[in-house]
Amino acid sequence: MNSEEINGGTRPLGVAMIGYAFMGKAHSNAWRNVASFFDVTPFEQKVLVGRDAGEVAAAAAAYGWGESATDWRTVIVRDDIDIVDICAPGWLHAEIAIAALAAGKHVLVEKPLANTLAEAEAMTEAAQAAREQGVQSMIGFNYRRVPALALARELIADGRLGTLRHVRACYLQDWLADEAAPMSWRLRAETAGTGSLGDIASHAIDQIQSLTGQSVTEATGVLRTFVTQRPGPDGPEEVTVDDAVWATLGLTGGVGASVEASRVATGRKNSLQIEIYGTLGALTFDLECINELRFLDATSLVREQGFRRILVTEPEHPYLSAWWPQGHVIGWEHTFTHQIRDFLTAISAGTAPSPSFEEGLQIQCVLAAVEESAKNRSTITTVQSG
Repeated sequence: MNSEEINGGTRPLGVAMIGYAFMGKAHSNAWRNVASFFDVTPFEQKVLVGRDAGEVAAAAAAYGWGESATDWRTVIVRDDIDIVDICAPGWLHAEIAIAALAAGKHVLVEKPLANTLAEAEAMTEAAQAAREQGVQSMIGFNYRRVPALALARELIADGRLGTLRHVRACYLQDWLADEAAPMSWRLRAETAGTGSLGDIASHAIDQIQSLTGQSVTEATGVLRTFVTQRPGPDGPEEVTVDDAVWATLGLTGGVGASVEASRVATGRKNSLQIEIYGTLGALTFDLECINELRFLDATSLVREQGFRRILVTEPEHPYLSAWWPQGHVIGWEHTFTHQIRDFLTAISAGTAPSPSFEEGLQIQCVLAAVEESAKNRSTITTVQSG
């Protein structure tokens, strides 16, 4: 079943979403608002799925879904469902995505693609087979849809930085800085896979590859767990994932990159800092100043050089023509709206959206290489390609 047949017929695309917590709320907000600002193919928020019947019903009512359910397996095979948006924890991604693709549903899945490289490979194979039948899939690296970072990507592609030399990407949070912060699924290897590595360093690595247009080929990594036990419902529990990660990366085009990620960086709430240096200029960005990009033009006179602030709120900037009058800022939640817009546009056009599962697998390969390097205290000189 393809989108042309559906929209040329009697009904819009039916959307089901799996998961209703943090990411479920963010995605729901995007689904609820995207058609108010962007010209997208018609769709309906049909059903929200979660394990707790009472809680998912309340979330569905609050977030604009037509109904709720507790069994994703019965939902994904329904004839009125065409898109499955997976916001469940990482250990569920592979099973749900593969089943949804096999059922002929377009799939959007939150990052990272999976908890293991084997799961990511299986998901990518399923996505490739489904694409041959006109079924699209995408992974949710929403920071690609920050207008300032989309502008940075355009400036780099236009050659404004010249030959790229090195990139620094640092993603710091502090929500686990307090040793009394309780145990959760994000702190267990069997449910989260990794800690800050997969949770937030994956965003930094994706930005490095997306901005430069190059792929990581070499990785050296260090992982640290500073708080080894957390309070659980029945007493202290062992933390089995990392709190922080440091990595140096080599890329296909000769660019060198460094990555730092931490969930125990006191005072940093959600700071993704990116610096890109080239022969003709440089760019810097901080997610805590989401509407600003700083650009240095090294071709100007030395006496006039310096980083200048670009307030990315003009209609000429990526995505901004759909929003408010110039100078009126937008926020973090808008990145998910842009993501849904791009996904729906790709489905309507019958083209493969980006980042694809193949790109998600590439990130998974880098994460695995960093983890292996940290474990063996070695440099991985051939990162498996996605």
